[in-house]
Amino acid sequence: MFPELTRDDVFRLETRRLWLRWPRMADAAAILRQAGEKAVAEMTANIPHPYPPEAVEPFIFAMRKGNALGEHLVLAVTPRAKPNELIGMIGAHRQASGTPFIGYWLGTQHWGKGYATEAVQGLIDTLFSLVDVPAIEADTRVINPASRRVLEKSGFRPEGSFLKSLPARGGLFPCEQFRLDRSTWAALKSWGATGWAHAPELEARTSADAEPELPARLQQSQSETCAA
Repeated sequence: MFPELTRDDVFRLETRRLWLRWPRMADAAAILRQAGEKAVAEMTANIPHPYPPEAVEPFIFAMRKGNALGEHLVLAVTPRAKPNELIGMIGAHRQASGTPFIGYWLGTQHWGKGYATEAVQGLIDTLFSLVDVPAIEADTRVINPASRRVLEKSGFRPEGSFLKSLPARGGLFPCEQFRLDRSTWAALKSWGATGWAHAPELEARTSADAEPELPARLQQSQSETCAA
């Protein structure tokens, strides 16, 4: 599903404040520290709590291998000014239906700054630009209104609630399904010359430090290889 461009670890996405790149073995400590927080893990399907230290490097290896094979596109979220400093992760995964599914998390100290929205919109732009898919899907636990707001600000629309198996949580839990059609994404992009003009307007009403968000730029440079 994912093109050759994304299968090399020099691939990255840049947004106004973020650099999204392949995860590295050097990210292990940051992943363990941040993904292992209860507030982060309990909103996900597969992150255990507590996070076993011995599981981190096999996870990074699996994500890199899947990226290389085009099975998924999982990226570390980092500040543009500090690309070695992982603050979260975001990924798009293949589904049997052919519609990619996205998921993401940020360390708690980075919540409330608009980073998740910026990363999601950057990944959405990339998927619709590089992959011929009619839509993108996502879901959130019903007790996670912050994640719901991220998806809604990015153009996703709710499609109802359902019970989802969350293996790391140990059972079935109520979740909300979301979908973003290509036509909706194209309309949102055309509303503003810089793209996603609607998101800062929404954030301005809820956050005093909200800043305008720009679409991601695809970049690939042999001089900036991401070391494993």
